[in-house]
Amino acid sequence: MALNADAKKTLLRKIPHGVFICGVAEGNEVNGFTASWVTQGSFEPPLVVMAVRADSTSNGMIQRSGRFSLNVLSADQKDLAAVFFKPQKGVGGRFDAAPYQLGELGLPILNDALGAVECELVGQVAHGDHTVFVGEVKSAVLHHDGAALELSSTGWQYGG
Repeated sequence: MALNADAKKTLLRKIPHGVFICGVAEGNEVNGFTASWVTQGSFEPPLVVMAVRADSTSNGMIQRSGRFSLNVLSADQKDLAAVFFKPQKGVGGRFDAAPYQLGELGLPILNDALGAVECELVGQVAHGDHTVFVGEVKSAVLHHDGAALELSSTGWQYGG
């Protein structure tokens, strides 16, 4: 049976996604990227699941450090998400446009996000063009509450 590529693309793009900024740190280097393939995976312990492009700099940083942060953007922060979506030449440059502090685990927490969680890596599956990381939430910072940015509201497509 042949896969109907058009149907697959249309249907997979219907899966709802948030838009987050994933932060990573290794030594004195920090990096971040826009993540949309993210979900909660468990209540106890609290787990989040995130897919990261296998050939990205941040993928390697997560594997080596065993940690990552997820910053939850507010519904009006599409422009900030775009900064972290664009390719960059070096590590860390995206944070020039986004003030941050290092959290309890030493990971970037954006000052203007709704808040963030810091996670320790507890599992991963490398298959296809992304690695699926499972992180246990070890710290959480809530700056303020509000509606979160969703991929569908941006007009962007990432999936299919």
